[in-house]
Amino acid sequence: MTLHATLRREWAADLTPQQLYDLLRLRVDVFVVEQKCPYPELDDRDLTPSTRHFWLAGDDGRVLATLRLLEDKPDSFRIGRVCTAADARGNGLSGRLMEAAVAEIGDAPSVLDAQVSVKDFYARFGYVTEGEEFLEDGIPHIVMRRVL
Repeated sequence: MTLHATLRREWAADLTPQQLYDLLRLRVDVFVVEQKCPYPELDDRDLTPSTRHFWLAGDDGRVLATLRLLEDKPDSFRIGRVCTAADARGNGLSGRLMEAAVAEIGDAPSVLDAQVSVKDFYARFGYVTEGEEFLEDGIPHIVMRRVL
């Protein structure tokens, strides 16, 4: 069964309080609760003026998947906080978000810190591993970069 979801994208300043709450709630549900990583999810980057939030919402408006795109410096981007609700996984939602983010980034360089278990997923979008694996909150990660 294919899950219907609508792609949304907003600049940080254009998010409603409810939208921000819903995005943060999903991220906490996945990264803090499900992955059992007590870390500071609120990092002062969600409301930076150049931050863009992408998400997919179900027909009922519920946030099913999300991704955050940061502009680290002019024309250089960082993708992060990519996650999908447990009951919505397996429907290609994170792939749709990555396609949207990569389209927005265009030819500019971008980087992400991937959980090692999903590095092949990011490789599909042109990201290549860089450097050595590292532990972040007890989970193996690796830096991945996309340079055109």
